[in-house]
Amino acid sequence: MKLKFTSERKEKLLSFCKKAGINMTNMELLDLAFRHRSVTNELDTSKYPVSEYGENNERLEFLGDSVLGLVTASWLFSNLTDRKEGDLAKIKSVVVSEKILAPNAIKLGIDKLLLLGHGEEITGGRQKPAILADCMEAVIGAYFLEAGFDAAQKYVLSFIVPEVQKVLQTGTKDFKTLLQELTQKKLKSTPVYELLDTKGPEHEKIFTVRVKVGDKVFSPVKGSSKKIAEQKAAEEAFKILSE
Repeated sequence: MKLKFTSERKEKLLSFCKKAGINMTNMELLDLAFRHRSVTNELDTSKYPVSEYGENNERLEFLGDSVLGLVTASWLFSNLTDRKEGDLAKIKSVVVSEKILAPNAIKLGIDKLLLLGHGEEITGGRQKPAILADCMEAVIGAYFLEAGFDAAQKYVLSFIVPEVQKVLQTGTKDFKTLLQELTQKKLKSTPVYELLDTKGPEHEKIFTVRVKVGDKVFSPVKGSSKKIAEQKAAEEAFKILSE
C-alpha cells in the first residue's frame, strides 16, 4: 500500500478548512493530521517520503494536545476570575475530554476524512471517540505549526468556549448523575441502563447501550467502553427530557 495525495483529496481538505474556519496552505501537513497509525502499519515506508513531522498523526496529536490545554487554561484563568483553581481544573478536564472533542470532530466531518488502516476501518474506527479526539488534537497541532499560536488559539476557542458555557450551566457533574437527578425530580424514577450488544476483538470492543426511564425507552448508542456508552446514552436522554 502506498499513500497518494490526489487533487480530490486536496479539495476535501480545503473544504474542511473552510468549515473549520482555519486557513492552511500546506495540505500535506494537514493531511498528515488525519493519518491514523493503523495506516502506517500497512505501508511500505520505503516507497514514500516520511514527513519531517512523522509518518502518522501521533506527533501532531502530542503537540496539539499541549496547545489545546494551554489555550483552554489561559482562557479559563482570564475569564473566570471568581473561580478557584480546583473549579478551573474540573471545567478544563471536562471541555478538553474525549467526550467533548469527538462530537465536535464529527460536526466538522473529521470522521469522513480520517485515513485508517483496513483493520481499523472494519472495526468502526471512524466512530471511535478516542481516534476522533486524537485527530482533533492533531489538526490543532498542524495548524499551530503553519499559522502560529494566535491563529491556533482562535480556532480552539471557537469550539471550546461554547462547551465551557454548557459546563457553567450544568456544572461539572457527568451526564449519568445529571440524568438521575433530573428523572428523580421530574418523573420520580431512576434510569436503567441496558447493555444490548458487544462486538469486536477483546482490545477493540464496541458496546451498544440504551437507557430506560419509567416507560420511556431511548435510542441505543455505541461506545468504545460500557462506561462511555452509558454516558452517551445518558447525555441523549438528558437533552430530550430537559427540552
